[in-house]
Amino acid sequence: MTFSQHHLDLPSDAPGQTTRLYWYTVGPEAAETKVHLQAALHADEQPGTMAIHHLLPMLRDADAAGKLRARFVLFPSVNPLGLAARVLRRHIGRYDLETGVNFNRRWPDLYPIIAESVAGKLGSDAKANVATIRAAVGAWIDAQSPVTAGQKLRLHILKSAHDADIVLDLHCDDESLMHIFTSPDLMPGLQDLADRMGVAATLTAEDSGGGSFDEVLPNLFRKAQRANPNASVPMACEAATLEYRGQADTHDAFGKLDAQGLFDFFADRGLIDLPASKPVTPVPGPTPFEATEVLRTSKPGLLAYRVELGQEVKAGDVVADLIAMDGPEAFVARTPIRAGTSGFILSRASAKFAVAGSAVAKIVGKDILPSRAGGYLLED
Repeated sequence: MTFSQHHLDLPSDAPGQTTRLYWYTVGPEAAETKVHLQAALHADEQPGTMAIHHLLPMLRDADAAGKLRARFVLFPSVNPLGLAARVLRRHIGRYDLETGVNFNRRWPDLYPIIAESVAGKLGSDAKANVATIRAAVGAWIDAQSPVTAGQKLRLHILKSAHDADIVLDLHCDDESLMHIFTSPDLMPGLQDLADRMGVAATLTAEDSGGGSFDEVLPNLFRKAQRANPNASVPMACEAATLEYRGQADTHDAFGKLDAQGLFDFFADRGLIDLPASKPVTPVPGPTPFEATEVLRTSKPGLLAYRVELGQEVKAGDVVADLIAMDGPEAFVARTPIRAGTSGFILSRASAKFAVAGSAVAKIVGKDILPSRAGGYLLED
């Protein structure tokens, strides 16, 4: 058996404290394919952790039976620093409380960093080019001197993922249907993953603007391709963010279902020499993320939704009413919040008290929205 638990102790930035990160490896070390899975980079998003909890024994048993054809590296809860970020009985696991930085933002743009070290070394051998690029990234990581616990954690995660062929970052939304974020040039290649997850939408963008983890490695190879047009440089990493419903959907039943979907995806790919549990059911193809409206409030109030998740709406339809909480008609007046595009409701806000600028819903449409094209596409 190759199933092993590992840990890394991260000394705190303050004296007398240490945080421990756990991860697992399973499968042949010399396998041609490496898979990196992580959950809860936003530490307050737990459905992915539940999925990996159920996936681990499935992979352990498949390994014991000699059925694994890939090397799997799994971080069930990849951000122990965020796990500890509790304030007044609330978990603030999305942001580093020291810097205010979102844990899934500001990951490095790798190609400009390693461009000089690979210059003149990329030719017609695609496999050799991938090895050269990965070696340059690995050397850069090893040359870093991280100081803070957060910097050490990020470099450790990146070192694990940088030479992986498949990188899946498991997240969730607020109150949401299942969906995926990935790069447009990785579709339709990852349609099999979308099908096995049973997603409502696959949203694509080359650069969503925030330096998200799932964009780091596709951007590396994409920029290498564009900078070296005469070399053979493949998109050597299939990376995606998997959004497993909403924060409140951390349940055993969902975890078992989601783990089976991942297991079947790997089996479909030939990375596990076992049959999938059931035939795949196709889901809709990709949609540009710029076609998804993030509907926001213009003033504070109490949300009263008129739509359910998955419901189709047309531009101008009322998605929710905003009940006034101040002024001459406080707690009496209702202001309708209308869809700015036609599509379906992918997510809503679970907290119904909204301040000005609060996200009310994501509406997945088909047409790129002028207000979204070329802009910062993420919620912070």
